[in-house]
Amino acid sequence: MPHRAFLFSLRLGDALRQTCLERPYRLPQLTGDLTAGLTVGIIAIPLSMALAIASGVAPQHGLYTAMIAGLVIALAGGSRFSVSGPTAAFVVILLPIAQQFGLGGLLMATLMSGVILIAMALARLGRLIEYIPEAVTLGFTAGIAVVIATLQVDDLLGLGLGPLSGHYWQKATMLVTSLGQTHWPSLVTGAVTLTVLLGWHRLGSRFPAHLPALLAGTGVALLLQAAGYDIASIGSRFSFTWPDGSAGQGIPPFWPEFAWPWQVADANGQVPQWNWAMVQALLPAAFSIAMLGAIESLLCAVVLDGMTQTRHSANSELLGQGLGNMLVPFFGGITATAAIARSAANFRAGASSPLAAVTHAIVVMIGLLLLAPVLAHLPMAAMAALLLMVAWNISEAPKLVHFIRTAPRSDILVLITCFSLTVLFDMVIAIAVGIVLAALLFVQNVAAMTRCVDISDHSRLIPAPLPPGWRVYKINGPLFFAAADRLFGELLTALEHSSNPLPTKTDKICGLVLYMDAVTLLDAGGLAALDRFIEQCQQHAVQLVLADLQFQPLKTLARAGTIRNSEQLHFAPTLTDALDWLSHSDNHSRV
Repeated sequence: MPHRAFLFSLRLGDALRQTCLERPYRLPQLTGDLTAGLTVGIIAIPLSMALAIASGVAPQHGLYTAMIAGLVIALAGGSRFSVSGPTAAFVVILLPIAQQFGLGGLLMATLMSGVILIAMALARLGRLIEYIPEAVTLGFTAGIAVVIATLQVDDLLGLGLGPLSGHYWQKATMLVTSLGQTHWPSLVTGAVTLTVLLGWHRLGSRFPAHLPALLAGTGVALLLQAAGYDIASIGSRFSFTWPDGSAGQGIPPFWPEFAWPWQVADANGQVPQWNWAMVQALLPAAFSIAMLGAIESLLCAVVLDGMTQTRHSANSELLGQGLGNMLVPFFGGITATAAIARSAANFRAGASSPLAAVTHAIVVMIGLLLLAPVLAHLPMAAMAALLLMVAWNISEAPKLVHFIRTAPRSDILVLITCFSLTVLFDMVIAIAVGIVLAALLFVQNVAAMTRCVDISDHSRLIPAPLPPGWRVYKINGPLFFAAADRLFGELLTALEHSSNPLPTKTDKICGLVLYMDAVTLLDAGGLAALDRFIEQCQQHAVQLVLADLQFQPLKTLARAGTIRNSEQLHFAPTLTDALDWLSHSDNHSRV
C-alpha cells in the first residue's frame, strides 16, 4: 500500500534527502531553518542541563547529548522536524543506572541501546508504533511526570537531601518528613521562576518562556545571595577538571573529549572490569532505553506529521536514533531521543528541514563554549522549577482528563495500571503489563462480538419452511480461541437438551445448518472447538451443514483435513445451496 510505505522504508538520512537533496532548497528555507535552530537551541541549553542533573550526572553531559546526538540524528534520521537530545521521559530509567553504575555504566547502557535501535530499524520494526494503545502511552508518560516532579521537590525547597534512593513511596515519605527544613530563599527563587514560566504566554510573546524565567530566577537568587543567603547553583554543586589538572566550578567551557565508554569510572570512582556479567546486568536497562527511545521518537514523528501534513520514515528514524545513541557515549553524552516540545517549537519557528535541528546542535555547542561562566550562576531551585514545568507538559493533563471522561472503562483500566506501575515500580514493567492487559481486554471485546443467532424463522433468508427438526444458525464474527468454545458450547446445549439459550423451538434437533458468511477468521483454537462440536453432532446423530465459508476458514479446514463428505458433515457454497440440499427428502429422512 503506497500510503503506508513510510512505515516500511529504510534509508540513511531519509529526511535530509527528501528536503534538501531531492528537491530545491532555497534561501527562504535556509533562513527559516537558521531561525528555528537558534530558537530551539536557546531552549535546549537550560533544558539539557536540567535533564542531565535529573538523570544523576553533571549538567555538561546533557549539553554534549544535545550537541552530538542532536546533530547525528538530524542528519541520519527520518523525521524532518524532530529535534533530539536528552528528554524527561528517560529520567526514571537513567537515574537508577547512574546511581548504581555511575557515568560509565550510563554511557555503556546508552551505547548498547543504540545497537538495539539499529537492529530494530534493520528488522523494519518502526511500524510497531501502531500497536501501542494510547492508554499505555498516556499512562506511562503521566507516571513519568509524577516521578520527575517528585524528584524536583528537594532542590525547589532547598531541603539539601541529595540523591534520593529507594522506591517511590520511600522517596515521597522522606520528602514529606523533611518539609520542615524548607530553605525559603530557594523556595522564593523557584517560585519566581515557575511564575514566569506559567505567566509568560499571557504577554503574547512568541519567544519561549524558558530563558526569561531562568533570568528572573537567577536575578532573584543573586539578590538574595548579595543579602547573605546561600542558594545552591550549578557552580556550587558541580565541578570539573581543567586540562592542566586544576579544578573548576560549574560546567567546562570546552568541547567534550573522546573517551571509550568502558573506561569511564563507575559510581565508586573506579574503572570497572567489563565482562559478560556486567553486560548482562546492564542489558535490561539498555533494552528499556531502546524501547522508550523508539516509542518517544516515533510518537514525536507522528505528532509532527499531524501538525505538518507530512510523512516520516519510521525505520529511518530508528536508524538515526540508533546511530546517535551509539556515537554520543564516546563523547560523554547520555541517552537521546526526539523531544516533542522542542520539535513542535522547531516547526512553529519556521523549520523546513533537518538543518534546523543541526543549527540547534551548533547553538548548544557555541553556548557551551561562550556561556559556561554565566550558566554556572543558574540556581538549582530555578532548574527544578523548569523541570516541574517539563513534567507538567509531558503529563498532558488536559488530554488525560478528557481521556478518562470519554474512553471505555477497559481503556481507563489500562491507563491507571500503566500510571500506577510507572510510579510505584518501573516504566518497562508498566509498558509490558499495559500492552498485555490492553491486548487481553481487546480479545475479550472481540470475542464478545462473535455471536450465534437462530435464523430458522427469518423469512427473507429462509423463504421456505425447513424440514422437521432442522435449524439454521448464523455465526457472526471471528471463530478464534477466545470465542469458539463459548459459541459451540451454546450450540451443544441445543443438541443435548433439544433447546438453546437463543430463541428456538423445542422439538428434537436432527440437523443444523451453520451459515458462516460472516466468519472472517478460523484459528487453531476455533478449529479445535469446531472438531469437538462435529464429534458431538455425530454422537447425537445430528447432521451438520457448513454453508458459505469464506476463504480463510475454508483454507484452514482444508489443511486440517476437516473437509470431507460423510453421513453427518456436509458443505455448501451458499445458504441457498444448503437449503436446496435440505429440500430433498432423502437428505434428512435418514436422521
